[in-house]
Amino acid sequence: MSLRIKTVVDKFVEELKEALEADIQDRIMKEREMQSYIEEREREVAEREAAWKAELSRREAEIARQEARLKMEKENLEKEKSVLMGTASNQDNQDGALEITAFKAAWKKACQGTSEVDIVIPKGTYLIGPVKFTGPCKNVSKITVHVKGYLKATTNLSKYGHNAGWIEFKWVEGLILTGGGTFDGQGAKAWPYNNCPTDFNCKLLPTNVKFVAVNRTVVRSITSVNSKFFHIALVECKNFKGSKIKISAPADSPNTDGIHIERSSGVHFSRSLIGTGDDCISIGQGNSQITITSISCGPGHGISVGSLGRYRNEGDVSGLLVRDCSMTGTTNGIRIKTWANSPGKSSATNMTFENINMNNVTNPIIIDQAYCPFTSCTPKGTSQVKLSDIYFKNIKGTSSSAVAVALECSKGIPCQDIYLEDVHLDLASGKKQATATCKNVRAKYFGTQIPPPCA
Repeated sequence: MSLRIKTVVDKFVEELKEALEADIQDRIMKEREMQSYIEEREREVAEREAAWKAELSRREAEIARQEARLKMEKENLEKEKSVLMGTASNQDNQDGALEITAFKAAWKKACQGTSEVDIVIPKGTYLIGPVKFTGPCKNVSKITVHVKGYLKATTNLSKYGHNAGWIEFKWVEGLILTGGGTFDGQGAKAWPYNNCPTDFNCKLLPTNVKFVAVNRTVVRSITSVNSKFFHIALVECKNFKGSKIKISAPADSPNTDGIHIERSSGVHFSRSLIGTGDDCISIGQGNSQITITSISCGPGHGISVGSLGRYRNEGDVSGLLVRDCSMTGTTNGIRIKTWANSPGKSSATNMTFENINMNNVTNPIIIDQAYCPFTSCTPKGTSQVKLSDIYFKNIKGTSSSAVAVALECSKGIPCQDIYLEDVHLDLASGKKQATATCKNVRAKYFGTQIPPPCA
């Protein structure tokens, strides 16, 4: 082989080696890149798998927590259900503690709701201690309490606070209380401890249902029986409507006023039956724009304004309308009563009593400005409550007392503008004509006047 050929062959072999070496290096590089890619993908898969496992563990833990919470809520619901259905143990329910817990829980949940909410107390008998349902319920426009059951108050007087209610609603807007249920104060066991008829500074017993500073309230189709003190009381309420209410207590039950209204405005009670041991309805101090219509009263002490003038700084009364009511066997009919020895001045004005039927009523029309309910009274001064612009219209029926109209006004501040129009009151016995008496007043008369006007 010539030198030239050998040189060519050597060069070819060298180039072939270089090409093979480059190919091998390229393949090695690609294998390394592939290995790196695979490892990266494996890391991603591992990370995703770890994340999935962590998320799964988190969700399993959340599910376990939710199941535990639901189990606890179910147990609590069963406990509340046992209370509401009346199957709770009496031993565990002294003075209505379990019912109070259940009712408070229901109220709290409703009060924290939004828009319009409902609470239902189903049929059944429940022993209830004193309980307060308080607002404000900021995001609730209307809260309806459907009482369908029979609620009985504890008779343990130590459970009640001073001047408190048994069931009390306070600072609530848009409350509706309805449902046809009954509030039983079980007052018979408490009445012996009521010394208010003989003690000026007596301790007040609890009111059955008390409303304090509520606005836009409706009370409809409920019953109150045997209250320890007042059946229903309103204090500082506005825009209150009550109808189809039944109130009952024995004629000799002390201070069991059916409905007492104080420092309130825009109140209207109608179409209700009240029979009790004190005033069927009493209009206390500081009231304005009160309307009472279609009330059947008896037994009881009639419908009263007052008593007024007992305390200092009492508010005035104005804008009262009592119309289309009936009194049967009551100890008074329409009565305005103010204390002698008033510690401060106030007034009661613009009051109308119209279309009132009296059936065997003692004192059908009476203004008493020397009022004192105690056994012995020694007035040292005159009443400082000014009475004016009072109208008695179309008052008819029978009187069980010889004096059917008694107008006894204050000597210190005589009554002004007292009007009687179409009054016809016969003696229930039918033996003779009833009479009228007047003191410190010059009333004005129109239409029929039986008994004859005061001389």
